[in-house]
Amino acid sequence: MRVWACILILAASMASAEPKVLERFDAGAGERWHYIGDNVMGGVSSGQAQIGAEGLNLTGQVSTDNNGGFIQVRREFSGLPEGSEALVLQVRGNGARYTVFLRTRQARLPWHNYKASFVAGAGWSEVRLALSDFERSTGLLAKIVSPEDVKSIGLAAYGADYEADLWVGEVRVE
Repeated sequence: MRVWACILILAASMASAEPKVLERFDAGAGERWHYIGDNVMGGVSSGQAQIGAEGLNLTGQVSTDNNGGFIQVRREFSGLPEGSEALVLQVRGNGARYTVFLRTRQARLPWHNYKASFVAGAGWSEVRLALSDFERSTGLLAKIVSPEDVKSIGLAAYGADYEADLWVGEVRVE
Protein backbone atom coordinates (compact mmCIF):
# COMPACT_ATOMS: atom_id res chain seq x y z
CA MET A 1 0.00 0.00 0.00
CA ARG A 2 2.81 2.42 0.88
CA VAL A 3 4.51 1.67 -2.43
CA TRP A 4 1.36 2.66 -4.33
CA ALA A 5 1.05 5.84 -2.30
CA CYS A 6 4.66 6.76 -3.14
CA ILE A 7 4.08 6.01 -6.83
CA LEU A 8 0.96 8.20 -6.86
CA ILE A 9 2.77 11.06 -5.10
CA LEU A 10 5.69 10.79 -7.52
CA ALA A 11 3.35 10.74 -10.53
CA ALA A 12 1.47 13.78 -9.21
CA SER A 13 4.69 15.72 -8.67
CA MET A 14 5.90 14.82 -12.16
CA ALA A 15 2.58 15.92 -13.66
CA SER A 16 2.81 19.28 -11.90
CA ALA A 17 6.32 19.76 -13.37
CA GLU A 18 4.92 19.39 -16.88
CA PRO A 19 5.23 22.56 -18.96
CA LYS A 20 2.05 24.59 -19.30
CA VAL A 21 1.55 26.43 -22.57
CA LEU A 22 0.63 30.09 -22.08
CA GLU A 23 0.59 31.04 -25.76
CA ARG A 24 0.80 29.27 -29.11
CA PHE A 25 -0.05 32.40 -31.12
CA ASP A 26 -3.22 31.02 -32.64
CA ALA A 27 -5.88 33.03 -34.45
CA GLY A 28 -6.99 34.91 -31.32
CA ALA A 29 -3.50 35.91 -30.17
CA GLY A 30 -3.73 39.32 -31.85
CA GLU A 31 -6.38 40.26 -29.30
CA ARG A 32 -4.20 39.15 -26.38
CA TRP A 33 -0.87 40.74 -27.37
CA HIS A 34 -0.50 44.51 -27.85
CA TYR A 35 2.32 46.46 -29.46
CA ILE A 36 3.87 49.34 -27.49
CA GLY A 37 6.63 51.62 -28.74
CA ASP A 38 8.74 54.17 -26.93
CA ASN A 39 6.88 56.93 -28.78
CA VAL A 40 4.40 56.84 -25.87
CA MET A 41 7.22 58.56 -23.93
CA GLY A 42 8.63 60.73 -26.72
CA GLY A 43 11.04 58.17 -28.18
CA VAL A 44 11.51 57.66 -31.90
CA SER A 45 11.76 53.87 -32.25
CA SER A 46 9.41 52.33 -34.80
CA GLY A 47 8.10 48.83 -35.18
CA GLN A 48 5.22 46.45 -35.47
CA ALA A 49 4.06 43.06 -34.27
CA GLN A 50 2.37 40.57 -36.54
CA ILE A 51 1.05 37.10 -35.89
CA GLY A 52 1.35 34.46 -38.59
CA ALA A 53 1.60 30.72 -39.04
CA GLU A 54 5.02 30.58 -37.36
CA GLY A 55 4.10 32.74 -34.39
CA LEU A 56 4.54 36.34 -33.33
CA ASN A 57 7.02 38.51 -35.24
CA LEU A 58 8.27 41.73 -33.60
CA THR A 59 10.17 43.89 -36.08
CA GLY A 60 11.41 47.44 -36.19
CA GLN A 61 14.16 49.92 -35.58
CA VAL A 62 15.08 50.60 -31.95
CA SER A 63 16.56 54.04 -31.31
CA THR A 64 17.85 55.50 -28.07
CA ASP A 65 17.42 59.03 -29.47
CA ASN A 66 15.18 61.36 -27.49
CA ASN A 67 15.40 59.11 -24.38
CA GLY A 68 13.81 56.18 -26.24
CA GLY A 69 15.02 52.67 -26.74
CA PHE A 70 12.32 50.02 -27.04
CA ILE A 71 9.61 48.30 -29.02
CA GLN A 72 7.54 45.69 -27.24
CA VAL A 73 4.56 43.37 -27.33
CA ARG A 74 2.75 42.73 -24.07
CA ARG A 75 0.09 40.37 -22.80
CA GLU A 76 -1.85 40.75 -19.58
CA PHE A 77 -2.29 37.82 -17.18
CA SER A 78 -3.99 37.21 -13.89
CA GLY A 79 -0.95 35.35 -12.56
CA LEU A 80 1.15 32.49 -13.84
CA PRO A 81 0.26 28.95 -12.74
CA GLU A 82 1.18 28.24 -9.12
CA GLY A 83 4.58 26.61 -8.81
CA SER A 84 5.91 28.02 -12.08
CA GLU A 85 9.69 28.19 -11.97
CA ALA A 86 10.63 29.36 -15.47
CA LEU A 87 9.40 30.87 -18.71
CA VAL A 88 10.30 28.84 -21.79
CA LEU A 89 10.19 30.54 -25.19
CA GLN A 90 10.59 29.07 -28.65
CA VAL A 91 12.42 31.81 -30.56
CA ARG A 92 14.41 32.71 -33.63
CA GLY A 93 15.70 36.04 -34.79
CA ASN A 94 18.55 38.04 -36.19
CA GLY A 95 21.18 37.34 -33.52
CA ALA A 96 20.21 40.36 -31.43
CA ARG A 97 19.54 40.49 -27.68
CA TYR A 98 15.90 40.66 -26.59
CA THR A 99 14.36 41.21 -23.18
CA VAL A 100 11.41 39.72 -21.31
CA PHE A 101 9.74 42.07 -18.86
CA LEU A 102 7.45 40.80 -16.11
CA ARG A 103 5.19 43.21 -14.27
CA THR A 104 3.62 42.15 -11.00
CA ARG A 105 0.77 43.41 -8.86
CA GLN A 106 3.37 45.11 -6.64
CA ALA A 107 4.63 47.33 -9.49
CA ARG A 108 3.45 50.84 -8.69
CA LEU A 109 5.13 52.79 -11.50
CA PRO A 110 5.42 51.97 -15.23
CA TRP A 111 9.16 51.29 -14.94
CA HIS A 112 8.79 48.83 -12.04
CA ASN A 113 9.40 45.37 -13.48
CA TYR A 114 11.58 42.29 -13.56
CA LYS A 115 13.70 41.59 -16.63
CA ALA A 116 15.79 38.86 -18.21
CA SER A 117 17.47 38.82 -21.63
CA PHE A 118 18.32 36.27 -24.30
CA VAL A 119 19.84 36.17 -27.78
CA ALA A 120 17.65 34.90 -30.62
CA GLY A 121 19.75 33.23 -33.31
CA ALA A 122 18.77 32.44 -36.90
CA GLY A 123 17.38 28.96 -36.18
CA TRP A 124 14.51 28.05 -33.88
CA SER A 125 15.72 27.38 -30.33
CA GLU A 126 14.29 27.08 -26.87
CA VAL A 127 15.16 29.71 -24.26
CA ARG A 128 14.57 28.90 -20.59
CA LEU A 129 14.46 31.88 -18.23
CA ALA A 130 14.27 30.89 -14.56
CA LEU A 131 12.01 33.25 -12.61
CA SER A 132 14.74 33.42 -9.96
CA ASP A 133 17.12 34.91 -12.58
CA PHE A 134 14.88 37.88 -13.44
CA GLU A 135 16.38 41.14 -12.15
CA ARG A 136 14.13 43.59 -10.34
CA SER A 137 14.19 47.24 -11.40
CA THR A 138 13.75 48.61 -7.89
CA GLY A 139 14.24 47.53 -4.30
CA LEU A 140 10.54 48.18 -3.78
CA LEU A 141 9.84 44.83 -5.51
CA ALA A 142 10.42 41.43 -3.93
CA LYS A 143 13.83 39.91 -4.73
CA ILE A 144 12.26 37.00 -6.61
CA VAL A 145 9.20 37.03 -8.87
CA SER A 146 6.16 35.33 -7.38
CA PRO A 147 4.40 33.55 -10.29
CA GLU A 148 0.95 34.21 -8.89
CA ASP A 149 1.64 37.98 -8.89
CA VAL A 150 2.62 38.30 -12.58
CA LYS A 151 0.14 40.56 -14.34
CA SER A 152 1.89 40.95 -17.71
CA ILE A 153 4.67 39.60 -19.90
CA GLY A 154 6.43 41.89 -22.34
CA LEU A 155 8.71 40.72 -25.16
CA ALA A 156 10.96 43.60 -26.18
CA ALA A 157 13.79 44.86 -28.32
CA TYR A 158 15.33 47.17 -25.76
CA GLY A 159 18.14 49.42 -24.67
CA ALA A 160 20.34 49.94 -27.75
CA ASP A 161 20.22 51.18 -31.33
CA TYR A 162 19.51 48.19 -33.58
CA GLU A 163 17.16 46.50 -36.01
CA ALA A 164 14.79 44.06 -34.34
CA ASP A 165 13.48 40.87 -35.90
CA LEU A 166 12.23 38.47 -33.26
CA TRP A 167 9.97 35.46 -33.84
CA VAL A 168 8.29 33.75 -30.88
CA GLY A 169 6.53 30.48 -31.65
CA GLU A 170 5.39 29.54 -28.16
CA VAL A 171 5.49 30.72 -24.55
CA ARG A 172 5.11 28.25 -21.71
CA VAL A 173 5.97 27.83 -18.04
CA GLU A 174 7.66 24.99 -16.21
